[in-house]
Amino acid sequence: MLAVAERIRGSFGVTKELIWHKPIGTDPDGTFQRIACSDEDGIVMSSGKREVSLKLDEPGERWCADCLALARRRDQSCGR
Repeated sequence: MLAVAERIRGSFGVTKELIWHKPIGTDPDGTFQRIACSDEDGIVMSSGKREVSLKLDEPGERWCADCLALARRRDQSCGR
């Protein structure tokens, strides 16, 4: 699933966690990416979109619960 990362920063600005969100829209030149879980919030993209497994098991990474539920619903409706 295509996703964008929200970086949760810890001490000294070091990324301590990545939360993956389902992006909305197709503007490849935009630096602000709308996300499926919010009508108002979004991600200022520094690394762009990437393919992320719905069964994420990377340490320090997780899916936004709302975006994951939307992504799973989409996969089920597509017959996957």
